[in-house]
Amino acid sequence: MFLIPGNAGATFLHAVATESPAAKAFKLGQYEEVLRLLERGDSAKKEPGHELLRLACLSQIKLGRIEEAVAVYIRLHPVGQPEDKALLRELASGTILGRLRDPQEHVRIAAYTALADVGRPELLPVLEDGLLDSSALVRARAAEGIGKAGLAGRSDALKRAMRDEAPGVRMAAINALGEARVPGIEHQLTDIARVEEGPESIFALAGLYKAGRTDVLVDITSAATLPNAEVRMAAIGILGRIRRPASLTTLSQAVYDPAPSVRAFAAGALGEFGSPDAVAPLIHALSDEHARVRGIAAASLGRVGVPETRSVLQPLLRDPVDQVRAGAVEGLLRLGDPTSLLTAADLARHPDPSVRGAVAQALSAAADPKALPLLDSLLRDQQPLPRLMAARALGRTGMAPAVSALKTALRDTDAAVRITAAGSVLMLLEPKPAMPHGRGKR
Repeated sequence: MFLIPGNAGATFLHAVATESPAAKAFKLGQYEEVLRLLERGDSAKKEPGHELLRLACLSQIKLGRIEEAVAVYIRLHPVGQPEDKALLRELASGTILGRLRDPQEHVRIAAYTALADVGRPELLPVLEDGLLDSSALVRARAAEGIGKAGLAGRSDALKRAMRDEAPGVRMAAINALGEARVPGIEHQLTDIARVEEGPESIFALAGLYKAGRTDVLVDITSAATLPNAEVRMAAIGILGRIRRPASLTTLSQAVYDPAPSVRAFAAGALGEFGSPDAVAPLIHALSDEHARVRGIAAASLGRVGVPETRSVLQPLLRDPVDQVRAGAVEGLLRLGDPTSLLTAADLARHPDPSVRGAVAQALSAAADPKALPLLDSLLRDQQPLPRLMAARALGRTGMAPAVSALKTALRDTDAAVRITAAGSVLMLLEPKPAMPHGRGKR
């Protein structure tokens, strides 16, 4: 025990004496008492003060009642008023972290997907726990999250995941470790590339390439013409990310592949490649007989970032297939053409929820505040899919005003939507360096 000297002791005693009952209860850890004080005031129809509401919100968080805490927070900071960023950050984090062991697989997938999107270094222990989940999809999301957070080199658990029983998890781990150029795994990658025959071997070769083995680029390029369509897609995807000028010919030829899935993958890879030389093969892909290929090619033209291609994309806003129109909206928005928002507004009223979800994804490419009202309306859709896609898209726009709409979505009736909205809130409160909306990094 110690004594508080002279004037300091008097100041301390005065502070204690003048504290509100709620503040005293909160300091003593009597969180239920804080909530009773709020309930008592509500029963007496007394307007609670800012301090009581904030302490009630914090008390609900301490008790693990995140949904109730969100309701109190919205009373404290109604829509349109400035946010308490620290408190909102706690609410968003709690929304995600409280669902990591949910009995429903799709809820856990949403939680780890949100963590992967947030990609913060302090999340490493949580993400490593996800590598032990019973669901292979959750484990794959956890592996991706470790890579996105830049933590692959610090995670022994991720290295062990290269031996996971599920191929998808192994590929996610190999990709994360390879992208991070983690030393000491070349021997394992060489063994995988030698023994495996599917896409896994291609991811291992990519890891070796990142580690400095440029000779394996020949094997990756050759794999883009092998009989197995999944292997071809893996090779094409990797060539798109590597962005070697010599690989552009292979990617351009892949838009003529006999398999529609490979042609679609090639269109996406050309967009990621980001070179103006990708325009010609992408324009060819716009006339593909399969709508998915046309839609992806349209979005990829936007990623390439050549303004002159707007005239090629605008006719696709009248394509008979709605998914293609959504791809054209995304491509034009990436090129800074706001006129496509009229088509987006039309698609947002489409009777098919998958189309409404697709347009929400397309709107994530917009850096135009005029897109926010559309996403806000999709966030109130009757079906969970468009709401989930809108919640994720709002985070990807990078526009701070989107926080207001997302705050309301933290009370959504669907757990996956609430989790996705929480991830977007965290992304907007703590933004990472933004990638350009047009051409990718070279």
